[in-house]
Amino acid sequence: MAKLVLLSEGLTGRSYELKVDRTTVGRVDDNAFQITEPSVSSHHCEILLRGSDVVVKDLNSTNGTFINGEKTAEAVLKPGQILRLGQIEMRLESTTATTAAGPTEKKKLDQTAVIPQGVKLNELETGTKPVSLEKDSGFQKKSNKANIVFLSVAIGLGIIIVAILAYTLLSRKAG
Repeated sequence: MAKLVLLSEGLTGRSYELKVDRTTVGRVDDNAFQITEPSVSSHHCEILLRGSDVVVKDLNSTNGTFINGEKTAEAVLKPGQILRLGQIEMRLESTTATTAAGPTEKKKLDQTAVIPQGVKLNELETGTKPVSLEKDSGFQKKSNKANIVFLSVAIGLGIIIVAILAYTLLSRKAG
């Protein structure tokens, strides 16, 4: 028996067993496998069981159907491959213990990790190794010369403007 396991953040771990010959996948509730996400079309694709093959057929979806990153209208999906509908990714897994590759294939699928989108703030605070800012490292502290020059010019212009205003006010009072 084959099943689709969702990998996208927020839907991780959710799965759907492919038990019948034709399974519709889409955003609306009349699909056998409903995925309520805006990038998934209302009737996005069909999953067809043809003998031992799992065939994915796009139903003219807006954001496309992709197998391992390649857009497809209809193609065979093999265990371990990634199916993407819009922005949602899922992997086909075979629940049968007897595969041609044997137990190593099952172990390989179990080690797949879900990578979250973006970096979380707590991940930034707990880095894996310290960064050296020594002169010989690839990273060096930026020079503050540009900031010092800018600040000096700004102060100088401020003093000149104040002096001109003071001169103008004093010359009007005297005149």
